[in-house]
Amino acid sequence: MQPPPLGRYQEIADTLARHGLGFLAAELGITRFHPARRGASVGADHRPTDAATQLRLVLEDLGPTFIKLGQLLSTRPDLLPPAYITELSKLQDAAPPVSAEQIRQTIRQELGSDPDDLFATFDWTPMASASIGQVHAATLADGTSVVVKVRRPEVVRKVQDDLDIMNNLAERAARISSMARAYNVPGIVKEFADTLRAELDYLREARNAERFAENFADRPGVVIPRVFWETTTSRVLTLERMTGVKVSDPRALEDAGIDPGAIAEAGATVVLTMIFEDRFFHADLHPGNVFVHPDGRIALIDFGMVGEMTEELTEQLADVFIASATRNSESLASALIELSVSPGPVDRRALRAGLASFFAEFSDKPLGDIHFTRLITDLLRVLRVQHLQLPHEISLVVRALIVTEGVGVQLDPQFDLNSVLTPYARRLIRRRLSFEAVAKRVSRASVDAGALMLELPTKLRRLMESVDENGIEVHLRAAELVPVVARAERIGNRVVAGIITAALINSIGQLMGRDSRLQTWQRAITGLVLTSFTSLTGYLLWTARRKRD
Repeated sequence: MQPPPLGRYQEIADTLARHGLGFLAAELGITRFHPARRGASVGADHRPTDAATQLRLVLEDLGPTFIKLGQLLSTRPDLLPPAYITELSKLQDAAPPVSAEQIRQTIRQELGSDPDDLFATFDWTPMASASIGQVHAATLADGTSVVVKVRRPEVVRKVQDDLDIMNNLAERAARISSMARAYNVPGIVKEFADTLRAELDYLREARNAERFAENFADRPGVVIPRVFWETTTSRVLTLERMTGVKVSDPRALEDAGIDPGAIAEAGATVVLTMIFEDRFFHADLHPGNVFVHPDGRIALIDFGMVGEMTEELTEQLADVFIASATRNSESLASALIELSVSPGPVDRRALRAGLASFFAEFSDKPLGDIHFTRLITDLLRVLRVQHLQLPHEISLVVRALIVTEGVGVQLDPQFDLNSVLTPYARRLIRRRLSFEAVAKRVSRASVDAGALMLELPTKLRRLMESVDENGIEVHLRAAELVPVVARAERIGNRVVAGIITAALINSIGQLMGRDSRLQTWQRAITGLVLTSFTSLTGYLLWTARRKRD
């Protein structure tokens, strides 16, 4: 029976204390439930030697929802050091199996018939049993082998109770602890809650599977299981059964006559295609979710956790690639700040210094000669020091690439993820710097500038009316004026650049529209306008950089 909220808070405090992490009760704002407050012992029953292991054991003891939280945190190398990522990656989402009668009852409620009537065969011994549901092997009337995922009874209510408690603890921690505020703990919990609620809905997983199938329809090297909608609901999911060799087993691949090195490169290509071409990717690509068919095709399963790259995130990631390729710490700092979702202020000078040291560490060799995991681990260390957090989707991309490199090296010690990644990064950079992309950004800037100019008179009038009626009192130190003036100048530069650029594009468009063959005087005018615009842009960039320095 699910404990009441008060009892659950007590259980959390007791578990923390038992594993030697009682101090976290204070960070979470539940010290009144701490055993020491009631005279009980706070010593750990089996205290491990390191905090990362202690945290894993606490999450295991607190049950399925907290295990899921640990698994999510294992995908956030921008938040936790490598030791914690490694330890939390050991968390297994396992649970005692649900009885056959409960499975039968759920299928009847959802599909209106008994499993024996819906399937030619149904194996009542589960293939796997996890916190959200369990999987059974079955066959359809036509002999097709399928897997049937059935959600556990009452799991939604139990998960929701724990999510409510987590949210309360996160809000309390943010009020009490500066560290919790710096790491935006409430935001992390909300992100986790959204992810877990999505996994509870098997219809969403089914739609994800179909979307992957559409994306890979013209790529014969990848197999996505078929969804059988007649026996699929939000609580029951029926998919084509995938069999084959586990992608992480090089000996079994060799025994099957498959080159492990070729699979390493093919698997990396699949992952990079999902991320950079389709911008919709499998976010839980551990080896247990990837199989290799005897003919060498790669099969994916378990589509409950996915990531999707928006156009804005893709552009920001391209800026990071551009700055990294040129080893420009100032540009990389700007790109990372733009990409970051950190709630607090950023010490730009310290970030630049950290990135300069990061580049210096690899100054004696090309970036392509360094393992991606080593490179990204050091970069993430710089981000953690500055409390810079990556968007959830980018953290999933980072984890997917780290897992891909790990499996690739396991299959082939000579595997180089960078050699597979480089063409995708170059295409991303080319798209970012293309004329169409630049024109789109300029057009967007001109629209923003126009909207600002239209709104400015109204906002100024309201401000003046407020001043006339109530007066205004301002206290500023001279030092505080510097960032204000600098920001105002940057805004002014953008407004001017946006307006002039909009006019430029409009003028050139009119010239081109009149005659596709520019006459001599038209070419001269166009050249003059472009030269003027280039000079103006250079001046604005120079003044902006001078102000930053």
